[in-house]
Amino acid sequence: MITVLFFAKLSEQLGVKSLQVDWQQAQDVDQLFQYLTEYKKEWSVTLTSQPCLRAVNQEMVTNNIKLKAGDEVAFFPPVTGG
Repeated sequence: MITVLFFAKLSEQLGVKSLQVDWQQAQDVDQLFQYLTEYKKEWSVTLTSQPCLRAVNQEMVTNNIKLKAGDEVAFFPPVTGG
C-alpha cells in the first residue's frame, strides 16, 4: 500500500487528508496522480485546476519517480510566504 496525503487547501477541497492506495495501481507519481483524478469524479477538477506539488517520503519529486509499497506520497498546493 501507498499512503497518500493531501495538505492545506487541497485537503479541504477534496474532503480528505489521507488515503491508502494499492501500489500496483500506480507505478510512479504520474500514474498515481492520474489514478486519483479518476478515483472520484469531483476530484478531477480539483486536482487538475490548480498547481499541485508532490513529495515522496518527504522529498520533493517529479512525476516519473517510481513508487514502491510503503511509500508516502504527499500532494499540496504551492506555498507562498511574505
